[in-house]
Amino acid sequence: MSADTDTADITSTDATAAPESSATTRGSVFERVLVVTRDDEAGRAAVDAGLDIAAAHGATVDALYVVDTSEHWDMVVERRERTGEALVEDVAARGEASGVDVEKRFRYGSPHREVLDFADAHDADLIVVGSARRTGLDRLVRPETLPTRVQRGASAPVMVVGADD
Repeated sequence: MSADTDTADITSTDATAAPESSATTRGSVFERVLVVTRDDEAGRAAVDAGLDIAAAHGATVDALYVVDTSEHWDMVVERRERTGEALVEDVAARGEASGVDVEKRFRYGSPHREVLDFADAHDADLIVVGSARRTGLDRLVRPETLPTRVQRGASAPVMVVGADD
């Protein structure tokens, strides 16, 4: 947001002009919301929450899908790319329907590292990520989840959303 849009014109003499909202005159809490998209219920909940927050604050959403390249199988990576394209297209369509600007983003690599690097490089004011409820063996196999790693390394606030939140 530029400096000229942060201040109201106090010299206006038109009594019928509507006052500017306080969000416009003071700046908004969130101007860039990074939503980490995933193809599960928790990922969809993160998109819902991110779009709601962006709409309330007049923020832009960066819909980020990270293609996890830890498995180097071409077929797996291609499938993840197609899934990611569909997910960010869906976020963009839903954002357009609710009046929120959405920028579609892709990264390749380790998901938590790419999310943190993207958030820092693009000055994200909030990171929204979904977290699925984990049970039994999944806790042992993957003790640190994406939300945990993002929370630990992020310089911006992180909102972790569950599927039933």
